[in-house]
Amino acid sequence: MDKKEELSQVKIFAIKTTTGQERNVARLIASKVNMLHIPLKALLVPDTLKGYVFIEADGPHLIEDAISGIRHVRSRIPGLIGFNEIERYIVRKPVMEDLNEDDVVEITGGPFKGMRAKITRLDKAKGEVTLELLEATFTLPITVHSDYVKLVEKAKS
Repeated sequence: MDKKEELSQVKIFAIKTTTGQERNVARLIASKVNMLHIPLKALLVPDTLKGYVFIEADGPHLIEDAISGIRHVRSRIPGLIGFNEIERYIVRKPVMEDLNEDDVVEITGGPFKGMRAKITRLDKAKGEVTLELLEATFTLPITVHSDYVKLVEKAKS
């Protein structure tokens, strides 16, 4: 059996949770699974998708056993979720691929956290971006690692 066939036979179910409680729900499910020896295969809590937890198991009855009585679980989404639908939450694409000069970004870490800036230069080899802060009174170029920026607005071409 090749890898594509193997991935197509994976059974993944989605659980709707209270927004912001995804990790707590996953921890509660994991402890219940360990205590009752429910044969779940995997739990996935994507950072970018709020309000959902994905569980890999052999059937929906196992999911129902695992989530019954757990706080902040809203419901189980009926049906299966295809692996190709959640693959984007598992495989993380480097931020540098989406960035270009003159894009507007938000700084997500360090002393300038929360500030918006315009990209003036990209150094893909080092994984760094040079920015000009938009909210500063004078232009001061700063260089930060690309992991500390989040794309807000693409440059107008």
